[in-house]
Amino acid sequence: MKERDSKRVLVTGGAGFLGSHLCARLLQAGHDVLCVDNFYTGSKANIARLLGHPRFELLRHDITFPLYVEVDEIYNLACPASPVHYQYDPVQTTKTCVHGAINMLGLAKRVKARILQASTSEVYGDPTEHPQRETHWGHVNPVGLRSCYDEGKRCAETLFFDYRRQYGLPIKVARIFNTYGPHMHPDDGRVVSNFIMQALADAPLTVYGDGLQTRAFCYVDDMMEGLIRLMQTPPDFAGPLNLGNPQELTMLEIAQRIVALSGSRSAIEHRPSPSDDPARRCPDISLAQEHLGWRPTTALDTGLRRTIAYFQERHFPDRALPADATASAGHLH
Repeated sequence: MKERDSKRVLVTGGAGFLGSHLCARLLQAGHDVLCVDNFYTGSKANIARLLGHPRFELLRHDITFPLYVEVDEIYNLACPASPVHYQYDPVQTTKTCVHGAINMLGLAKRVKARILQASTSEVYGDPTEHPQRETHWGHVNPVGLRSCYDEGKRCAETLFFDYRRQYGLPIKVARIFNTYGPHMHPDDGRVVSNFIMQALADAPLTVYGDGLQTRAFCYVDDMMEGLIRLMQTPPDFAGPLNLGNPQELTMLEIAQRIVALSGSRSAIEHRPSPSDDPARRCPDISLAQEHLGWRPTTALDTGLRRTIAYFQERHFPDRALPADATASAGHLH
């Protein structure tokens, strides 16, 4: 990359699961990266390999407070993204979504930066349309346990589009569906990390309800490609844009795959469904294919093997994995 093509890029939530992968990808592309994180759910271990990079800078900061820096692009990923974490302090979760969006949009307006909001499939709530298209307005409980995140992200989208209409700000809004891969938090309560940690411990895999509720799981490398392509689209395209894997799986199917791939002896244990847990969630990615030429390319078993190997290396180093799983460990970041 020529020096004049290099950008100064701010990644909020840059020490989190998605943010750490994004920082690495942007550095590989030759950009200067400012990683901002308050380490509420992010981890320095996720970015340890980047700390010595001459183009990487780390700043501990909470985006509910203003930030004054000079950048060309902003990826706003800061927010706890799993129910365990965002329900722990729901008021702070809403503040991060709303005040954080206001502060980052204000920064983008001041320095004339392009800004991307990491929104979520949770804006669809328990959807009445399947698969979900971007035109679906959603079916969200505004006073439920999940609403701090769901409604916080919906309000953030409102702010982004109002800044675009009122100030002509160049925005991008990505609605991210379930994503998995290395750097997931082992205790975040999300399906893939939960199942892998339980499987590696040969503990029962906890399936809520009958296990027939569905999700669509996208490997993190594919998600990074989608986010970067969205940021590069022409100014007249803002989104919102679904990014996720259109291959729908039940909770039972994903549990069974993880047990098999990890060589686990775990049984499956059913528990009551949590409040407001959507029955089906799967993206329509027609717009992403049209505007980005993007769709996920990582096979489920490939991504799961890499993720299992990551968790085994860090949390169960004495556990042997099946040969085809350990062969993927070289991919670990």
